[in-house]
Amino acid sequence: MTSAVVPDHPWLLPGALAVPAERARSRLRRTTRDWIVDSVAFVLSLFWVLFATLDALTPAPELATRLPHGWMIVVDSVIGLVCCGLLWVRRRWPLGLAAATLPLTAFSMAGAFPLVIIYFTVVVHRRTTVALAVTAAGLGTNFAFGYLRPEPNLPYWAATVWGVVLSVTVLAWGMFVRARRQLVVSLRERAERAEAEQQLRVAQARQLERTRIAREMHDVLAHRISLLSLHAGALEFRPDAPPDEVAKAAGVIRGSAHAALQDLREVIGVLRTESGVEEDPERPQPTLADLPALIEESRDAGVRVNATQLVAAADAVPAAVGRSAYRIVQEGLTNARKHAPGTVVTVGVAGAPGAGLSIDIRNRWPVGGATDAGIPGTGTGLVGIAERVTLAGGRIEYGRDEMGDFRLTAWLPWAA
Repeated sequence: MTSAVVPDHPWLLPGALAVPAERARSRLRRTTRDWIVDSVAFVLSLFWVLFATLDALTPAPELATRLPHGWMIVVDSVIGLVCCGLLWVRRRWPLGLAAATLPLTAFSMAGAFPLVIIYFTVVVHRRTTVALAVTAAGLGTNFAFGYLRPEPNLPYWAATVWGVVLSVTVLAWGMFVRARRQLVVSLRERAERAEAEQQLRVAQARQLERTRIAREMHDVLAHRISLLSLHAGALEFRPDAPPDEVAKAAGVIRGSAHAALQDLREVIGVLRTESGVEEDPERPQPTLADLPALIEESRDAGVRVNATQLVAAADAVPAAVGRSAYRIVQEGLTNARKHAPGTVVTVGVAGAPGAGLSIDIRNRWPVGGATDAGIPGTGTGLVGIAERVTLAGGRIEYGRDEMGDFRLTAWLPWAA
């Protein structure tokens, strides 16, 4: 959830830009700038009403012909004052006020200035088609004004042209202001959308990193803990074992526990690095060259492993491919120790540049079905391996074959 872009000086913006869209639909709130603009417009309109009234009272008015009756001047002044008061609500109902006051533009000189401001508000806050319709209606009343209140110093056509020029000028100015505000709103929405997309990308990156860490924890710690369980079980069921075997098993337990703690420390270090705490760099990730040590470690734990490795140019195996192969073999050996203890595990790795890297792990299905060696697990090891292989662009199959053995096969791409 992102916060809206807040300007440095919101009081300098009009309410249509400073107020969020969802609040603007329910109630339009004036900003400091709106109050200043409305106050200035109201004061200038009052001065115009006063000036137009005093001019109409003179024997030779300059703005328009003198009204034949004095009460007409008073009515015109009252109309001008009412239009000045309407300026305070023009932002809420611009089109309605423009339609209601449109007939007044045909004869009222005192209300001319506030009526122009109301017309400008319509152009700014309503669609272009609405603004053009109001402009066309205003041009019609402009022609009527030339007949009803002709100017004494200008012919009819000249006064009418000046009215058209004024209307077109206000229309162009209002359309420019509206276009600029729409541009600002568009840029703000684009900035908010970019911020939201950036936060989404960050959240996705964190989720992917956490998934990778969880997969690495399962692949590494499950292997270590299964070795610990096997050696501890051997010591439990053979308390009369020779001292050298007990010492050897204890050494393996100590080494596996130390390695598990080191792996756990690396995972926690990655999580703490995400929060800004610097940690030591991670140890090098395993590659295909570490497979013999992994198999020997399982043999030391009592697992019978027959391994064959026929890889041409093993030193040229890409690091990502080698690491995936290592994790696949590690998961296969861990599952064999957990679910088929005592069986022989056959591991075969073969491949060449261009042909890809093939991994084949199989073991006999235990008599009576798969067993549980008492080692807890999440049940998602093969799912994680399948996801790893899929992301690498490879293929994986696992399950019982036609001979009844459990088989885990995978193929990883290896470019020439």
